[in-house]
Amino acid sequence: MSMDWFDHISSGWLRELFARINEVQWQPEPLEERFFTDRDPADAAVLVPLVERPDGLQVMLTLRTAHLNDHAGQISFPGGRSEPSDRDAIATALREAQEETGLHPRHVDVLGHMPVYQTATNFMVTPVVALVQPDFHLEPDEFEVAEVFEVPFSFLMNPANHQQKTLQTPKGPRRFYAMPYEDPYSGKNYFIWGATAAMLRNLHHFLGAGV
Repeated sequence: MSMDWFDHISSGWLRELFARINEVQWQPEPLEERFFTDRDPADAAVLVPLVERPDGLQVMLTLRTAHLNDHAGQISFPGGRSEPSDRDAIATALREAQEETGLHPRHVDVLGHMPVYQTATNFMVTPVVALVQPDFHLEPDEFEVAEVFEVPFSFLMNPANHQQKTLQTPKGPRRFYAMPYEDPYSGKNYFIWGATAAMLRNLHHFLGAGV
């Protein structure tokens, strides 16, 4: 692949890379410090859905509704807290994605998962990366999801679009990544930041090491 490898990612290449995930040497982003809660850690998982569109891979994301207790109004991957009935993180990610967006697991081909990421609210999140066939029908949960949208994978993997920012909080400065995206068709602006951006950074590091 060329220097701008993120412009040429194919589903076949991703399958090959995840098949040898344990052979790839790379360094994840540091785990996020706990700033906003003293509660015990809670296991969770998110689906990182890479939709196979004719013009290239797209990442499906959700805009959370404003009244939720955790991460209200933020952009996130579909996912949530693990349940005792979930056999593993993959089961959690698939279940939560279906509950939140209506994405049925029959459209999802799991490639593998990335390292656990600790959020500022002390969720221990396993990102499950998957290819998604585009013939799905979504029925978002109106209580949890305000909008489901897609962003080009090449945009999110391009380090030129990864901004480092600092937020001053009563507990000290919080440093985070942001990937602001303007949809060229709707003109809407989406501020992708925090844990979602950090997990995308990890995916960027992993894929870049596998080139």
